[in-house]
Amino acid sequence: MMKRHPQTDFLQTEFSQTEFSMPPLWLFSDERLQNRLMDVVASLPVGSGVVLRHDDLPVGARYRLMRGVMRVARLRQLTVILAGEAAMARRWGAHGVHVRHHMAPPSGAARRGGFLVSMPVHNRREALRARKMGADIVFISPLYATRSHDGAAYLGDAAWRRLARDVGGAQVAALGGMSAAAARSLNRKRGSFHGRAAWAGIDALDQACSIKRAKRRKATLR
Repeated sequence: MMKRHPQTDFLQTEFSQTEFSMPPLWLFSDERLQNRLMDVVASLPVGSGVVLRHDDLPVGARYRLMRGVMRVARLRQLTVILAGEAAMARRWGAHGVHVRHHMAPPSGAARRGGFLVSMPVHNRREALRARKMGADIVFISPLYATRSHDGAAYLGDAAWRRLARDVGGAQVAALGGMSAAAARSLNRKRGSFHGRAAWAGIDALDQACSIKRAKRRKATLR
């Protein structure tokens, strides 16, 4: 997990191995994926990341889903972060925890041993809180209009870059209407924020997986 990897897939952006210290591509799991989730996870480029949410599932079903994702993660060298409580994420074998702002920060004990902490950021108050908590990874959203929040206001490039600067030294990832092309554009004009931005998505990765499946089916029919 959290290794530098060469770019091996059209989904990813054009970072060199020395420029990046976290997965450059993240899947945010979503109930919209339904029974396609495991296919999408398996289609991610080696060295990508997954933020597993599915908070509405019963605990047992969510645990089974997590174990399935972790089996694929071991084969694909994926970093898996569980949304929720740090103690549960560590107990279930995740590489880190995704902490919402209404939750208590992870204890020092929960964070030891390379355990990662990510946080969402939508505004300056949240950016400063993530900085104060020392988050390792910050997902700043929505950069662009997104189907996840249809019709809602979005940040745009300039406001996104200001928030990326406000979080300090955390690794930053863009979420909301993202694609590999959008990530390349963002990094070309990144301004003064730390390092390079990863990108995260739901629909773009689901669609890429569907394209791959269609190509495989077509190849078998030849």
